[in-house]
Amino acid sequence: MGRNYGLSPAPVEPRNAAPPRAPFAVRYLPASMTGLHACPFCREMFEAKEASTCPACGLRLEALAKLPPSYDALQEEPDEPLPPHMEPLPWTYAGRGRGALLALALLGLAAFFAPWIHETAPELRDLSGFGLARRLGWMWAPAVAFFVMIPLALTRRSIHKMRGARVAVAFLAAVALVTVAMRLMFTPGSTLLRPVRFTWGYGLYATGAIALLALFTAAFFGGRIDDLPTGQRRRGDEVLH
Repeated sequence: MGRNYGLSPAPVEPRNAAPPRAPFAVRYLPASMTGLHACPFCREMFEAKEASTCPACGLRLEALAKLPPSYDALQEEPDEPLPPHMEPLPWTYAGRGRGALLALALLGLAAFFAPWIHETAPELRDLSGFGLARRLGWMWAPAVAFFVMIPLALTRRSIHKMRGARVAVAFLAAVALVTVAMRLMFTPGSTLLRPVRFTWGYGLYATGAIALLALFTAAFFGGRIDDLPTGQRRRGDEVLH
């Protein structure tokens, strides 16, 4: 045995004593909490194995992570304001090429009903783009392109959406321009028994010019994104770009 020099004996721990606990225990959420399902309508939440349909609404439950934000969540004011290029603009906003494209689309529709061909043989008549389209189906392309361009430009109410629609607007303008070019290049020929004489009307040239202007305007639709005006209150220290 060792000698005791007046010191207190060391404490003896029992054999079956529990190990000491850490001062701060780390706890984790159960894995089932990450797989919650919810009703798409009332947003009542259930565990994955608890139910497959909502008992109140009768709708099939969906994974909570796949559901869009609820109506109440959408009504809450966001912590950070929208960037200036995503702020909605008034319906009457005509800047950054929006008003110009709408005007060109309306003019393109008007030119479609203007005289495109002045025919003197075999008949004496004037044909508009509409009259040609009733005989040749592919001639409807300019009217459809300008008609679709109106809601496409009208519904783009932010600079971000305007810039994102540049390719679509340019494609529609190109469709109208190519149609006019094909009409000028491929003309009906005359025969001995059926002579064909005609001259092109101002409506055809006007349609081509309008389509060319729309194609040029589409390249700058939405303008630049630097030094943008904003209609929201800001603290002044936000990073906007």
